[in-house]
Amino acid sequence: MIRVTPLILAVALFMEQMDSTVIATSLPAIAADIGTEPIALKLALTAYFVALAIFIPISGWMADRYGAKNIFRLAIFVFMLGSLACSFAFSLESFVFSRFFQGIGSSMMTPVGRLLLVRSTPRNELVSAMAWLTIPALVAPVTGPLIGGFLTTYLSWHWIFWINIPIGIAGIILAGIYLKVPDERTPRPVDLVGFFIAAIAFSGTVFGLSVVSLPALPILYGYLTLAVGVTAGVMYLLHARRIKYPLLDPRLFRHSLFRSSITGGSLFRIGVGALPFLLPLMLQLGFGLNPFQSGAITFVSAIGAIMSKFLAERMFARFGFPRVLGVAAAFGGVLIAAQGLFTAETAVPLIMGVLLVGGILRSMFFTGSNAIGYADISDEEASQATAIVAVAQQLSVAFGVAVAGAIIEISRHYTGGALSLINFQIAFFVVGGLSALAGIVYFRLPPDAGSTVSGHRAIAKE
Repeated sequence: MIRVTPLILAVALFMEQMDSTVIATSLPAIAADIGTEPIALKLALTAYFVALAIFIPISGWMADRYGAKNIFRLAIFVFMLGSLACSFAFSLESFVFSRFFQGIGSSMMTPVGRLLLVRSTPRNELVSAMAWLTIPALVAPVTGPLIGGFLTTYLSWHWIFWINIPIGIAGIILAGIYLKVPDERTPRPVDLVGFFIAAIAFSGTVFGLSVVSLPALPILYGYLTLAVGVTAGVMYLLHARRIKYPLLDPRLFRHSLFRSSITGGSLFRIGVGALPFLLPLMLQLGFGLNPFQSGAITFVSAIGAIMSKFLAERMFARFGFPRVLGVAAAFGGVLIAAQGLFTAETAVPLIMGVLLVGGILRSMFFTGSNAIGYADISDEEASQATAIVAVAQQLSVAFGVAVAGAIIEISRHYTGGALSLINFQIAFFVVGGLSALAGIVYFRLPPDAGSTVSGHRAIAKE
């Protein structure tokens, strides 16, 4: 049962993660079919992430109020309806609305799925379970463009949404049969004021970062909404400290391991979030490869992510969370930066070797970072914790893409205005360096931190 639960959850999360990346490859075909421009259609990508930002914060309350298993299955159903709506979209407006609706379902799947895993898994088996759950988040971004390109080229762009229907139906049925999770319900009052402020804060921040990094609107709108989002974020913190049941409780950051997980994970995710944006563009625009060739090279990262599943549990039990996470973050960041050294003359096996090892380190890092965050979190706080983790992930990924996009634009200004290889190289160096800084967060922890989850202390005594 320990393996069945994360595998069921992983299938649903893979569907969500795949959908968020596969669409990028199909934008030109979709735009031509519904009569708009590809750059305008990027509003649909933004709408999806804005929906995540708005509704993720309330996912914890929904799970506590109506049951995590019920909300998880409902989220899959809503995601399926959104997928159907996207496939039948006939205009820019209808497609953007459909993607927003799809994002509502997606916003519940990730945090509630993680909550189900935490509640159904003993703490000493959480590393193994998290390893299965981490794989989709790392495999989907590198396989998405490859699958999206294939479906769009040889079938039609509609199939990137239709394929979600049988997967979603299977997920709902399997979750109903096999997910044996205690139906813990805590009918605390909903913080409607906090929901309204948090919606402005997170959606404004994500929308602003998206516009700044991938301008589909005048960039001034991005800076304005970003300022509104940050201001609302400060207002939410002030509000949350004054009430008994805040939507997202900042008091959870009193737990040192949870705080370290959020801080270190967010830093590392800046580089990881920028990778699906930077690497395919560099391979295609800088090296002259076509989308299929680019996807065939980046696919090796997915193999590395899967390989790490068989290493993670033993590594954390043998060496402990702080040392493994510190090393994985430091060297993982270095390997992200090293991709800035690639040129069109670099041997493909060398490129794939760097991506393979990087995939192993990134998967191992997120397995451990996600697990250690729950080492000092009680079951009653788990729903709040999963929502906070999901919000932090969305913000850090959006920030990573924004940083990479900003660096490219700034460096273009100093290198003559034309997009060239040096622009991508500088971006890789910066985001890789930021990711490597996450290692400091974990090296500062005690050697036996999170040992109740990793089992490290028990082995050390033998």
